[in-house]
Parts: sequence; C-alpha cells; structure tokens
Amino acid sequence: MIRSIAITRDKKILKDLPYQELNSPEIIWYWVDFSVPTEAESNKLGEIFHFHPLAIEDCFHFLQRPKLDEYDGYHFLVLHELNHDSFVSDELDIFVSERYIVTFHLEESMAADHVWQRVMQEGPSEHSPSKIVYHLIDKLVDDYFPPLYKMEDRLNEIEDEESHKSPQTVINEVFDIRSDLLRTRRTIAPMRDLIYRLLSIQKFDFVQTQKAYFNDIYDHLLKLTEIVDSNRELTSDMRDSYESINSNRMNAIMMTLTIVSTIFIPLTFIAGVYGMNFANMPELQWKYGYPVAMLLMAIIAVVMLWRFKRKGWFNIFK
Repeated sequence: MIRSIAITRDKKILKDLPYQELNSPEIIWYWVDFSVPTEAESNKLGEIFHFHPLAIEDCFHFLQRPKLDEYDGYHFLVLHELNHDSFVSDELDIFVSERYIVTFHLEESMAADHVWQRVMQEGPSEHSPSKIVYHLIDKLVDDYFPPLYKMEDRLNEIEDEESHKSPQTVINEVFDIRSDLLRTRRTIAPMRDLIYRLLSIQKFDFVQTQKAYFNDIYDHLLKLTEIVDSNRELTSDMRDSYESINSNRMNAIMMTLTIVSTIFIPLTFIAGVYGMNFANMPELQWKYGYPVAMLLMAIIAVVMLWRFKRKGWFNIFK
C-alpha cells in the first residue's frame, strides 16, 4: 500500500495525490509512505523518485545495523523498529530532504502509523520533513521501553515469588528472557550509535535545527542500554543462584543414595554369606540363627547411621 499527504502553500493537507502532482509549485513538502508494498509498488522508488540504486537495494535487504547515507539532495536513513512479540528488529527506511520524506517498510510499522495520524490530527503547521524524522525516531525509541519493562517485571516476579516450579524450569525461563534481552540490545545499541553520529556531525541540518530533541532521544537510548545491561546482570545472578540450588538438590539426592547404598553393603555381604548353601555351615542349623542374623544387621545399620550423623553427613538435608 502506498499513501501520501502533501502540504500546500495555504497550509492545506491533500491526500493521495497523483505522483506527477507532488512536485507542483503549490506543494511545500510531501510525505509518501510505502507500507508492506507489492513488487510493482516497490519499483516506484526508482521509477518515480529516482533514488540511488544502492539505497533502494538496502530497502530490500535487512541490515544488521542502522545507518545514515548522504546522497545528492537527500539523506537516507535505515532505522530498526522492535517487534514486541518476537523481540526482533523490523527495518524502517527513510528518504528525507527539505521538500519531501519517503518512508519504506516491508512490515507494518507502528511508528509510521502513529506519526501519520499525528500529522493528520495536528495539521501541517506543526510539521515538516525534519520534524517527521524526529517524531519517527522518537516513537521508535519510546516503543523500546514497554517490552523492556515487561521483561524487568517478570524477572522481579521470579526473584520475589516462592515458586513451586522446578529450578530447571525457572532456569530455562531466565535463559529465554536473557535471550530476548540480547536481541533487544542488538537493536538498541546500534540505534544509540547512529543518534550519536547524527549529533556529532554538523552537516546534517535536519538534526542541528532540532538538536535538543535529538539529545533527548540519545538520553533515552542511554537509559535503555543501562536497563538492558542491568537486567542481563540480574539474569546472570539468578541463573547462578538457581544452578546452585539445583546442584545442592542433586547433592542431597546423591548423598541419600550413597547412605542407603553404604548401609546395605555389609547387610548384603551377610545375606550373601549365608545364602551360599554349603553343607557344613553350623549357623544354618542353629535355632536362633535367623533372629541373631537380623539383629546383627539392625545393629550394623544403626551404628553406621550414628557414625554418619557424627560426621555431619545429614547436614546437607537441612
């Protein structure tokens, strides 16, 4: 789908004008949004707007890092929008000059939809191509916060609750959250570096005219980075804690099995000796042979349990 708005000199908004009318002298600036475009619609980037082939190529190949390129008469930005369900990045490409802004995204963009509605509600007097770029980046960054807060709340719940789940189940959940944090960081850190670059290079007029606003975005990205790093440290501590609990539980199980096995070794030896059925075994004919053997086994078991208690073997079960 392709949608467009154009701002006239008398501050009117015209929607979905034919492409040839967008360059009319009556048009101050315009915004064209390519939202999940078809192949035929995507070809208009070159056929109608004549953007550089390398920039157009970048629109169809997901780039691992956001970037900014300067071409003759316009700037090309690649931004990353965080998917709240999968925590992976969706790409938002922006072509911007003093006269126009063209946005391109192969997936639905919450940021583009939000800013589009904002422009329609607030009117053209409050906006320009450079301000729309700021609002798009600001919305992208603001949308990084909810999933991070959600992960942080879940970690606090795991840490505070007396869970009836097994340690292994909790460890797996913590690892899933940690994996989401890593994917989120791969989105946030490059965006932070891009905004820092925009602020550092003086030639980008659309940034310098709104430097205070872009500084605010940069501060938000620094805060997001700190949240991600602190939560990653928390997941590491929780993982170590639950692995320690799991290890102690396994030690207790192994200790139980060891005690049982150790007690039954001499008892098995006695039972084995008197189970050989040799002809000349006086104890087999003795009237009190069976109760004495059982008593001897009981005494051995009690003595061994007492010795284990003296050595502190049972302290692991406390």
